[in-house]
Order: sequence, then C-alpha cells, then structure tokens
Amino acid sequence: MPESRNCLGAMPIPTTFPLRAAPRRHLLGAVLAMVAAGTTAHAVTLPKVFGDHMVLQTGKTVPVWGTGKPGEKITVSFAGQQKQATAGADGRWEADLDPLAVSAQPQQLTVAGDNTVNFQDVLVGEVWLCSGQSNMEKPVGTQPGQLPTLNYEEELKAADYPQIRLLKVAKAQVATSGTDIQGAWTTCSPTSLDQIKFSAAGYFFARKLQHELNVPIGMIDSSFGGTRIELWISPKGFASLPSLQDFAQVAATPNAKVNDTDISTCYRGMIEPLEPFALRGVLWYQGEANVYFDYGTHYADKMSALVNGWRTAFRGDLPFYYVQIAPMLYHLWRPEKVVSPQAEPLIWEAQTESLRIPHSGMVVITDLVDDLFNIHPIDKKDVGERLAAWALANDYGRKGLELYGPMFKDMEVKGNQAILHFDHVGGGLVAKDGKPLNWFDVAGDEGPFHPGIAVIEGDTVVVTSPKVASPARIHFAWDEGARANLFNQAGLPAVPFRTERGK
Repeated sequence: MPESRNCLGAMPIPTTFPLRAAPRRHLLGAVLAMVAAGTTAHAVTLPKVFGDHMVLQTGKTVPVWGTGKPGEKITVSFAGQQKQATAGADGRWEADLDPLAVSAQPQQLTVAGDNTVNFQDVLVGEVWLCSGQSNMEKPVGTQPGQLPTLNYEEELKAADYPQIRLLKVAKAQVATSGTDIQGAWTTCSPTSLDQIKFSAAGYFFARKLQHELNVPIGMIDSSFGGTRIELWISPKGFASLPSLQDFAQVAATPNAKVNDTDISTCYRGMIEPLEPFALRGVLWYQGEANVYFDYGTHYADKMSALVNGWRTAFRGDLPFYYVQIAPMLYHLWRPEKVVSPQAEPLIWEAQTESLRIPHSGMVVITDLVDDLFNIHPIDKKDVGERLAAWALANDYGRKGLELYGPMFKDMEVKGNQAILHFDHVGGGLVAKDGKPLNWFDVAGDEGPFHPGIAVIEGDTVVVTSPKVASPARIHFAWDEGARANLFNQAGLPAVPFRTERGK
C-alpha cells in the first residue's frame, strides 16, 4: 500500500430511518388524496406530481393519469388537444397528450369527469428528475448540520427565474406501493428556493439549461440523505440483472431486508408515485452511504439495475447523468466499518464502470472538495454546471463541450518506465497547480506500491520509481483523500484508476 497521506476528521451521515407504513394497494389503482373539500370517494383525482405551476415535457408523449369512478369517462384538455379515457375497474385512468411544443405562455390543463380539476400556470419545456442522497439534497441556502453552499447569499438573491419550476418531494420510505408524494410545484424565486430547500446541484443545472436553451425548465428533487442505492432500486430493476437475484427476491417482500437495508423503500415512497410523468432525463448523486457497507460489491450492477428499472417505469431510454462521489476520509471517520483508505476508490471504480450503461455520463469532482473533514462539499454550482454540460452536449446538440478529464486508456512499459495513455486530453495534459504530478503510485507484479515520479510527455504520463525496476501496476488517486492535480486543458480533473482493474 502507498504511504499514508491522510489527516483526521469527518462528519456523520445518518444511516437508518423509520419505515412509514403504506396501505396495501397498488399505486396505479390508488385513490389519492380523497378528503379535499368538495370531493367524494369517486371524484376524479390526480397524483401530486401534477399541479399549478408545473412544467410538462416538450417533444414527447405526455401521460396524464389519476383515479375516478370505475367506468367514468374522463377528458383531458391542454394546448388545443382533447384526449379521452375511461376509468378501469380499479378506478385508474390514463390519457396521453401528443408531443407538445415549447411554451413559456401559462396555460390551463383541465381534467373533467363527474367533477373537473384545473391546473393553472402550466408551461411546456424540459423536465429533469434529480435524486440521490445528501449531496444531491443539499440546498442552496442553509441546512442544519451542514455548512452553507458556496456564495449562498448571493446565489439566493439572484435566483429569480420565473421559467424554472421546482417540485421538492418530501422524504418517505414505504414498504408497499400505493402512497402519493407530498410536495407541490412552485416558481423559482429567492424566497421559494430557500423555503423548500431545493437541491443546489439541481438548481444550478436548471439555471445553466435555462440560460443556454431559453425554455422553461421543470426540476423534480426526490432525494434523501444517508440512503444506500438499494433503497432506490425498483423490484423490476433488481430482477433485470442475474447478479442481483437475491435482492430481487427480497424486494418483492414488504419489510424484508438485506444486510440491514430496507430494499426499494425510497423507490416506492419517492419515485414510483411520479411514474410515468414525462421526463427528459435523470441526475443522480449517491454512493457515500455504500462506501462503508459493501466496498463497491456489485455497485456497478446496482447502478445498472437502478437505471433499468427507472427507464422501464418512465417509458423511455432516459439519459442518466451522475456524480462520482467526492474525496472524504471515511476510514478515519468510521474505522469500525471502513478499514482502508482504498474503500472509497472501489466505489469510484464501480461508478466509472457504470459508464457501460447506454446514454449515461459521469462528473468527476475530486477538485471541488474544500475540506476532507466534510462529506458535503460546498461547491454545488460547478457540480450542477458539469451535469448540465452532459445534457447540453448529448441531448441539446451543443458542440465543442469537453465532458471528461483525462481518462486512462492503456499502459506500455519500457524498462523502468510506465507510459500511460489517456483519452479526453481536452487540448493537452496539465498539472493544474503547476507543481509536479501527484498521487501516482507504482508497483511490480508483486510487492508493495511506492510513490511514483510522474511527468507529462505530450499526451502521456511517464511514471517511474527508484524502488521499482520493472513497473507492472499503477494506481492514480487511489486513496480516499486524493485530490490529484492531473487535469486537461479544459479544466477537468483526471478520473481515478488502477491499471489492474478487474484482476
């Protein structure tokens, strides 16, 4: 192992949460929020993902659904369209609007059966779902137990964006399908952004898109601090991968656990009630809670399962852009569970391997860490804007955007030199701080790793060590505290790696 380069400290993450019981009925047949004034048990009702001030997705079929009296005739009217549906024996109905043109002009969505429901101030634009744990949840303003986001006072004052609409989903873990979310759409303003504690990463993503596209942006924040990925994966998602069949069997059984984890409870409480609301894509920032439980075991498969399940539920090959978790001194903070500074790099590696998922992208943030004692880096603006670059390049046709820092391609050995080749050199490799390259470690076929001497030569990095005559293995930034200085000219940090990955 390389020489230790860590220091002390960390902040805790809550890891257990009470389950909230849910009625034993399927979501699609649920009667949602029936006690509002003037309604009856058979009134036409829609889930809370629909509401005043919402944004509907442009360019796609837009499902509108809810419950009513069995056999009731329902008419959905919006933007000159009228679509009919009939409530089934379970009361559920759905009408699909044809693809809608972008519109910043407020319109009314009307749903009429035996009663009529009107939604006012509805725009048409781009809708994204952001989810994960506390680093996605972290708001622009203050939050108990966390440092405020970088420049939060100035950012809040400037947050007057009437074409950005926000839906903050309340935290919920439920064991069975059938409950609705708690939350309501609101127009983005300095007051509303602060009051609802909307995701800072999600907000900065939306702001960048709104500036670049000049269309309405709808953001749904469904995040829950301290949660493991297993809580967010649907039963169908688990079932989609052979390696996760044990989880799939558990996910089908309410209140069952794997390794003290309540499987699929955040999915049932915070994602399933949104389905199949029309989305452009998904943003994901999670992984910290898995560092100190599974050391990356099957984490890439779990990412695939998450995406498979959500894409099935939301009826499309949604783009899925995610954040690689930040450096943090886990093994000093939770030594009873994390015994090595290489535990977090195993999650990084699994997140990099998750790029095998079609239409996915990863943001690396090793350079955005202000304090290794703090699991919540305060710079969320760069996180959101790096996520936005993925969407702008892949989904909105923007050219010339570099999305990655240097990514290891292959290695050749000449004598005592290990010569590393990279993709995504972005105009050339640089040491961002102008100092010698750091966090390269080298070893032979056997024996320990030693700090390497690394030098940029063109688009390669040459690594040597006086203690290793025949290099065979290279680790780069393979430590939870690594804040390496290898970047490309586009200003993006290199992706951590080990050359023996998969062995």
